Amino acid sequence: MGVAQDTKTIPVKVGVVLDLDDVLYGNIGLSCINMALSDFYASHSDYKTRLALTTIDSKRDVVGAAAAALDLIKNVEVQAIIGPALSTQAKFVIELGQKAQVPIISFSASSPFLTAIRSPYFFQATQNDSTQVNAISALVQAFGWRAAVPIYIDNEYGQGVIPYLTDALQAVDARVPYRSVISPSATDDQIVAELYKLMTMQTRVFIVHMFPSLGARLFAKAKEIGMMSEGYVWIMTDGLTAEFLSSPNPSVTDTMQGVLGIKPHVPSTKELKDFRVRWKRKFQQDNPDIIDAEMNIYGLWAYDAATALAFAVEKMADFGFQKVNVSSNSSTDLATLGVPLNGPDLLQALSNTSFKGLSGDYHFVNGKLQASPFWIVNVNGNGGRKVGFWTPTKGLVQTLNSTTTKSLNSSPVSGISTVIWPGDKSAAPKGWEIPSSNGKKLKIGVPVKDGFGPFVSVTRNLSSNTTTVKGYSIDVFEAVVRSLPYALFYEYIPYANPDGGPAGNYDDLIYQVNLRKYDAVVGDTTIVFNRSLYVDFTLPYMESGVSMIVPVTENNKKNAWIFLKPLTWDLWVTSFCFFIFIGFVVWVLEHRINEDFRGPPSNYIGTSFWFSFSTMIFAHREKVVNNLSRFVLIIWCFVVLILTQSYTASLTSLLTVKQLQPEVTDVNDLIRKGEYVGYHEGSFVAGILLELGFDESKLVMYNSFEKCDELFSKGSGNGGISAAFDEAPYMKLFLSKYCSKYTMIEPTFKTAGFGFVFPKGSPLAPDVSRAILNLIDDDNMKQIEDKWFGKQSSCPDSSTSISSNSLSLRSFWGLFLIAGIASLSALLIFTANFVYQERRVLSPDDPRASMWRRIQNLFIVFDERDQTAHAFRKNEVSDRSGVDLPYAGEPSPLAYSVHTESPGDPPSSECDSTPHRQESQEFVIDQSAQQPI
Repeated sequence: MGVAQDTKTIPVKVGVVLDLDDVLYGNIGLSCINMALSDFYASHSDYKTRLALTTIDSKRDVVGAAAAALDLIKNVEVQAIIGPALSTQAKFVIELGQKAQVPIISFSASSPFLTAIRSPYFFQATQNDSTQVNAISALVQAFGWRAAVPIYIDNEYGQGVIPYLTDALQAVDARVPYRSVISPSATDDQIVAELYKLMTMQTRVFIVHMFPSLGARLFAKAKEIGMMSEGYVWIMTDGLTAEFLSSPNPSVTDTMQGVLGIKPHVPSTKELKDFRVRWKRKFQQDNPDIIDAEMNIYGLWAYDAATALAFAVEKMADFGFQKVNVSSNSSTDLATLGVPLNGPDLLQALSNTSFKGLSGDYHFVNGKLQASPFWIVNVNGNGGRKVGFWTPTKGLVQTLNSTTTKSLNSSPVSGISTVIWPGDKSAAPKGWEIPSSNGKKLKIGVPVKDGFGPFVSVTRNLSSNTTTVKGYSIDVFEAVVRSLPYALFYEYIPYANPDGGPAGNYDDLIYQVNLRKYDAVVGDTTIVFNRSLYVDFTLPYMESGVSMIVPVTENNKKNAWIFLKPLTWDLWVTSFCFFIFIGFVVWVLEHRINEDFRGPPSNYIGTSFWFSFSTMIFAHREKVVNNLSRFVLIIWCFVVLILTQSYTASLTSLLTVKQLQPEVTDVNDLIRKGEYVGYHEGSFVAGILLELGFDESKLVMYNSFEKCDELFSKGSGNGGISAAFDEAPYMKLFLSKYCSKYTMIEPTFKTAGFGFVFPKGSPLAPDVSRAILNLIDDDNMKQIEDKWFGKQSSCPDSSTSISSNSLSLRSFWGLFLIAGIASLSALLIFTANFVYQERRVLSPDDPRASMWRRIQNLFIVFDERDQTAHAFRKNEVSDRSGVDLPYAGEPSPLAYSVHTESPGDPPSSECDSTPHRQESQEFVIDQSAQQPI
């Protein structure tokens, strides 16, 4: 079949390689190609070129397609080839086109593997399968499905999309737990066997990517064995959707009710509607044996591909064919292939061709047709119902002209119309189910151990051959299961040997989940990093942390030196030093103006010490007259008050309250002394102790509370232990029984807590985690705790008995700092004022006096009375009114002499026996003004 040529036009040979016995890709595609050329040249009658088609049937065979392409290139000398139809046929044809520089244009070979060949002469005039994976992953994310299983045909077409699909699913946190591969030649029994295998898995979301003929058989068998019922999700890729819904067959669509499909969007235009009517009439005339054929997306791409080639060919000038010079003894057809003279130019022209086609805007991007939006189709009745769109920019939307740019990540209903799922249900399936075929239940592994029964206790009844599992962890899990929105069938399987003993430690038990021997583990399993590498944990239902238990001893030693114990040595030393310092400061401030702080050195030193220490009991009798001294004493008395009250309270506690002290408070002491320590058998705590620095030979296991108490009673040197390390919940249980003998030291290692264990990627884990959060906020959790741990309330909190009974400087350094600053400030103010008043002493008239001599003179002046001070003047007035005779060496009671020294005279001192030279300015007191006694 071809296009009639005008004598003035240039025929351009073009090959067509299709499966002519296949309606979808062969008959429909070829009819669309012919109609495209007829329509194109009818509207472009002025074009000088005309495509002359040579069609060869590839007979659905890879070798047949390659042979057809080789014949077209070598013998017909075509300028381009349209086809082949299938991805499996295209690989070798593309290689031929690359070698002969002949463009290969396929409107239906969509495998991403073909683009990996990287041939510039291959044009994928169809949607690459990799473009639809984001639409599929958006659906998976929108409905909250956490896993999906691809079911694909075992060839280039099926395998090409899987890497892209897997990456797209992982990008939305959905994993691919299994890949179901079905051979193109699989029998019905083989298909059923694979479907039964899928039924035994938890995942119920399946993505089907295969040829329509195989897909129809797959859906028929899935319906037959009950996999098209409620709870299942089926998603078809665009190849199946285009075939099944373009020309629906009731016998096929009846087996796939509720299936979702992805289909490239084609804009509805007047030209498209007119073409469908004309094509339907023309196709039935040319193919009277084919009934009810419908136009599909591949026919539209075939039409546009032929149009694009016609546009490109018109830009060419030379359509010659250059033969390759080969030796006469060459025996291969490939060695004798010719090369078109305009191959590179035609390649460039096709790449630059752009127009408005029946399938939408048409142009190539790096040899691939530009991506378009996708329809989301729901199979209902005898056809497909469009429920929404997916676009790269907006995600899932109901209409393409929607102004929102939010993809459907949180509410599927707001993005697309209601979907009718398999089983005629409108509620979206959760995407997974616990396999229930043949009465199977979820296998729950539980730990078996001696002691620690409140958490998990396994009891075997040999007479009835039954096992009873109970405990706090079991009650929490069962409460969680009851709150799930679906039924969960399970059975507890103890992790035990035939004799009933533990089959391994907790790490061994958890690893059984990774080996798929258990579906979950319920018990007091701690969430730690190395375990999370191969299993998933739920959120913790109980907080935890590794703690240390040590014995406590009663301190009954009420010896003669117990009064020193309330304060630590550093606080004693600091207090003593401050008493001396405060006494010195007060003496300096009062020495010149206060008679109580004068006299011989032994007198004023003793007075200063007495005064300072007497403030401790507020018994000081000496008066202070300097305002700076009063300021210092106000601060110091406040410090002394707090210090004495604290000392009294601490000493009272030591003498009257029963003292329980931990024998060990520091882990490093245990390591340094080489003490033996204990840990719970099978616990991960042993690894922590080794990391802390304990020698492995110093670690002792115990398997019950009684055994731990026995080891403590023996002691570290007699086959026992000095401390025990375990998780805080166990330690609290231990203390509830032995709270009078042991105490808990604060945690030395943090853990995430107790959680339930599930396989990696299990859809149960997030549901159970949410249920745990809901349970924690409920009163049920408190009731469960009271049921199993109610006795703990009778034991006082051990953390309150660990604090030290001695007060340290750490608690009072702020007070001492304030007192010190106040004292130094007063001392500096006094010194500055004194030096300023006596500055004449530092600069005498005799320039030969040394600085040291001047400083000595200043100290001599400091040691004298300050006769101008208010305190001395007040005393003198008082003495004159009541005493007739003055003290020896004191001024006359009737006159107050201002003492000044003549220049050059030596400084005076109280200790001098010679009276000072004075200038007497006497202030005479009028005795007549005094009242008689």
